[in-house]
Amino acid sequence: AGRVGLVHAENIVNHPDAELICVFDTNQDASLKITKKFGGIIAQNPDHIWDSDEIDAVLIASSTHTHVELLRGAIKSRKATFCEKPIDIDLKKAKEIEEEANLKDVPIFMAFRRRFVPEIQMIHQKIHQGSLGQVEVVHIIARDFQPPPISYVNVSGGFLRDKTIHYFDLVCWLTGESPIEVYAKGSCLIDRSIGRAGDVDTVVVVLKMPSGALCQIQNSRRTNYGIDERYEVFGSLGMLQWNPLQEKTLSHINNTGIILNRVKENSKYIFQDSFAAELDEFINCVNAGNLLEPSLKDGLRAQIIADAATESLKSNQPVNIYY
Repeated sequence: AGRVGLVHAENIVNHPDAELICVFDTNQDASLKITKKFGGIIAQNPDHIWDSDEIDAVLIASSTHTHVELLRGAIKSRKATFCEKPIDIDLKKAKEIEEEANLKDVPIFMAFRRRFVPEIQMIHQKIHQGSLGQVEVVHIIARDFQPPPISYVNVSGGFLRDKTIHYFDLVCWLTGESPIEVYAKGSCLIDRSIGRAGDVDTVVVVLKMPSGALCQIQNSRRTNYGIDERYEVFGSLGMLQWNPLQEKTLSHINNTGIILNRVKENSKYIFQDSFAAELDEFINCVNAGNLLEPSLKDGLRAQIIADAATESLKSNQPVNIYY
């Protein structure tokens, strides 16, 4: 029931096909903050949620190290589940829970919300329609507006698992490939307490795909001018570029010129409306009985990449990725 929990709670109560029934947090003051504002009751423990016939679905937005335990309860109670990333700090636990979910056939959705930004969806569509030909280079710049509190950093699993994992999922989704090698370099340039906790706040990651395509991700915990994300995909037949800081359009560049694809007037929604869009996708798929994507399998793949990148960061060497 923390910062992202508040965002999800508001989106639940604003959705025409959803109702906020119950909130659980080990910090009851946090639960109370949500129920006072959005309604619902406070659960004393998760068993109240698992045992309730009134509750159809669960949204897990707790600290990373609690995800597997809560996922296990949701799977046993056979409740459709929306889970924030990553699955767990421990990759072994993440693999085990993915197997358990498969055995019980419980639908679980992973919260990789950038898949639901319209411009990024358009990039995905154009790539898979063949507009760029063979994808050769993907370049993503991602800078958050401020670092999280050190209490969060300590239980996050590290910058690559906590934040860069979004872009590991995204490059797989955009290219239709899973990387076979990763090389990561990182520094602590923004907050010394993050460094003392054994983490970094600035990274550059290079991924190599089976096709030979290269993906570079620059990720930082802070800017002094607001959130900054930029995307470029270069292929044999042209290039797609999107810079929300400067452009209200997606640029498609090829040998015939530059095509501007207008999607929405104000691109600030990349950081807000995508939360509502991913929840809408989850609810619609559950109600229709459709497969949920991104799935727990997608979450596991992204975490395998994040773990390999973390190993590369520590060893200062490229690392092969095995799934």
